[in-house]
Amino acid sequence: MTTPRFEGSYLGAGAKISAAAVLECKICWHVYDPALGDETRQISPGTPFTALPHDWTCPGCGAAAEQFMVLRDAGAAPDAMEAAVARLEADFREIYHGKMRDVPLCNQSLHVQAVGFQPWGGHFLGVLIAPWFMNLVLLAGPQDNWTALQPGAKELIGFPSGQYEFIHNAREQVGGYKACSLFSPMTEFNSQMQAVDVARAVMVGLFDPSALERLEDAAQPLPKSDVPQIAPPKLAKARPLERRAFITGQV
Repeated sequence: MTTPRFEGSYLGAGAKISAAAVLECKICWHVYDPALGDETRQISPGTPFTALPHDWTCPGCGAAAEQFMVLRDAGAAPDAMEAAVARLEADFREIYHGKMRDVPLCNQSLHVQAVGFQPWGGHFLGVLIAPWFMNLVLLAGPQDNWTALQPGAKELIGFPSGQYEFIHNAREQVGGYKACSLFSPMTEFNSQMQAVDVARAVMVGLFDPSALERLEDAAQPLPKSDVPQIAPPKLAKARPLERRAFITGQV
């Protein structure tokens, strides 16, 4: 009988965890904490999971060490996306506290928060919320060299829901990045939770091809009738800002 395996199991991948990693058995939920060791096998406190004897098994159910999953790892280095997003948030918190905190256009019920970041096209894509704006943001990926981006330059970037206009920017902490304005100012938002919900909905709508179809359907003329009608707006060749307004309008 094959021993059950779980997605994300340790499977002997010691290079992926640090000496401080706390792991959990996904059969009986027993936790191995290196700070405590394992009294049942006389494993001394301070013994990393990767240094356990090769025949060590779960004290709770006897499962092999490879069936354990990382519960938390305070010693693990952040991955590239986490580090890039952390720099983005830190930079704009500094902007808020240094320059924007007392500016009337700021919505004081909001704070700086990155939402929904994910790898996309070799870059990192997500939404940045701040008390004075909400932007769709593209951060440089591991293979990108965006040091030469010219602040203020514009670029159309295509997604399943349409093309959107991004503005090139550069900051010392973040480096080069690209941003598409979604909302500014943020006066219509009543809470951070509401802003986060909208940001998440934008990330879903961005990859929804039917959003573009609905936009194009809106551009079709209405059926003829005896009642005079106002011609519908011609949005079939919508500009990026119109598409942006359409997708944010849905959420």
